[in-house]
Amino acid sequence: MIGWLRFIGVAAVGLTYVLTAEAENWPGWRGPLGDGTTITPGPTDWDGESGKNIAWKAALPGEGHSCPIVWQDRLFVTSCLPDSQQRLLMSVNRANGQILWQRTVLKSRLESKHALNSYASSTPTTDGEFVYVSFFQAGDEQIVAPNVGNERLIYPGQMVVAAYDFTGNQQWLVRPGQFISAHGFCSNPVLYGDLLIINGDHDGDSYLVALDKRTGKQVWKQPRVHRTRSYSTPLIRSVDGEDQLVLCGSVCVASFDPLTGDQIWSVDGPTEQFVASVVYDGTNFFAAGGFPTHHVMAIRPGGRGNVTDTHVSWHETNVRCYVPSPVLVGNHLLVADDRGTANCFDTKTGTRLWQTRLGRHYSASLTAAAGLVYFIDDDGVTKVLRPGREPEVIAENRLGEKVSASPAFGDGQLFLRGRNHLFCIQAD
Repeated sequence: MIGWLRFIGVAAVGLTYVLTAEAENWPGWRGPLGDGTTITPGPTDWDGESGKNIAWKAALPGEGHSCPIVWQDRLFVTSCLPDSQQRLLMSVNRANGQILWQRTVLKSRLESKHALNSYASSTPTTDGEFVYVSFFQAGDEQIVAPNVGNERLIYPGQMVVAAYDFTGNQQWLVRPGQFISAHGFCSNPVLYGDLLIINGDHDGDSYLVALDKRTGKQVWKQPRVHRTRSYSTPLIRSVDGEDQLVLCGSVCVASFDPLTGDQIWSVDGPTEQFVASVVYDGTNFFAAGGFPTHHVMAIRPGGRGNVTDTHVSWHETNVRCYVPSPVLVGNHLLVADDRGTANCFDTKTGTRLWQTRLGRHYSASLTAAAGLVYFIDDDGVTKVLRPGREPEVIAENRLGEKVSASPAFGDGQLFLRGRNHLFCIQAD
């Protein structure tokens, strides 16, 4: 029975990738492949202040760092209205930026968070039928925050996951587990066949959980060992005919069977906390980031159990990356240092080909369209770079608005969420 279910899951994942590639959708965190890449060229020249190549600019209510997702003629994006404590899901007309509908998913006290986090940081995902969102619901009782340097009181609570149809009707809402963190919440849901998988790493009884995407009922729940917050999004890839869900967090990098939640392999550390998602080139998974120490690591995925001593292909510690996820272009691994420095590594050897300062600070994850890499800094300045043995910046574009969200692509368009507006950028 498990074999048949696995076939259905794999077939569904493959079909989703085919359909999204044909329709040029960007259906979830980091796009249809979950790694921030598209083979379709994106715009490379725009200016937000003059309006050059800005197809439309739409004001968004509230605030948030979640990135927009794209399905055919729709965009979906989340937000928070701090004054009324509402967490929102919005459907946006792709053609002109008009908000088609707005739904309050949750009304709850504002949680404690890091200054660089928001109250709506989780990017939704869609299968073309439902849109899935996750938020945090704070409770009423305060506790002393665990795992922080300076003592403070916070409100622990629960993760909230909900599904809506494309007309804005709520299909289900569940609370799959508790959540405790002084730095706030961000957990991007990931689809796998009929499962919706969410990372629940936090400073309490952490977990990785899979829900039935049609009902919200729990299918499996995998406890995490170290009770430590991390915000990394799982990446699912087929390795030698076996689907693996790979995730940084809980003081390790680990692989799981996405159908059952059973752990396949793990690598210790290399540090305590993670935000960035891994990427995969068919040979190695690449993990970048971490706190309190910072790492870039290549891991061969073929082992079982603890493979720390046998399957680490290379490991670099002289890098200060933490939040932005890296991106792969050919045999180049591009990594953004939060402080504004860009790094390029040879994927085979781990040799750092170059390091250069491109911006002031990076929060947005890296993306690549037709082999060009987009570095978007917090000031809203995008530098488009062609990877190689030397950094080649081919364009510099100013949005005129601060940016913390990662971008979305589709049909030659770039959708970029600024501090106050959602932008559609499209070359003439």
